[in-house]
Amino acid sequence: MTRCPECGAPALPYTCEELFHAVLALDHSRLAPWGPLHGVTVACFLLQHPSRLPAGPDRTRTWAILHAYLDEGLPAVARLTARARRANSHRNRTGVLPGAAAMPPAPEAPAYGVTIADVARDGTFPADGFPERVTAWARATADAWAPR
Repeated sequence: MTRCPECGAPALPYTCEELFHAVLALDHSRLAPWGPLHGVTVACFLLQHPSRLPAGPDRTRTWAILHAYLDEGLPAVARLTARARRANSHRNRTGVLPGAAAMPPAPEAPAYGVTIADVARDGTFPADGFPERVTAWARATADAWAPR
């Protein structure tokens, strides 16, 4: 079976990129349960596919969003996102997110217990159980990135 070289998910019937575009379309509908979890799904995807992680402050924001969600839930992600918008203002030229935890180096041989393929189920990201699957994905991602 062909697998994604970064996260280990099966590459058939859908690649990780195809699944990511499918969930982004649902996220951008802004409908529950997908829309509110947009930042978390993007963070999980990018952290499990580190070749796509942005450089600089956006990289740290990805890590911060994941941990805000796992530690305090969606309200914390909303607060973090608001802080990130303020950090992007013309008055803050560094783009550094105040209070963000330092991001560890990418794991060398990650073993993700949950990938985007698991969250997608049949490729359609069914609404039933979606928040729980995203939470499991977030936990699996954070566990694999945890400093050893």
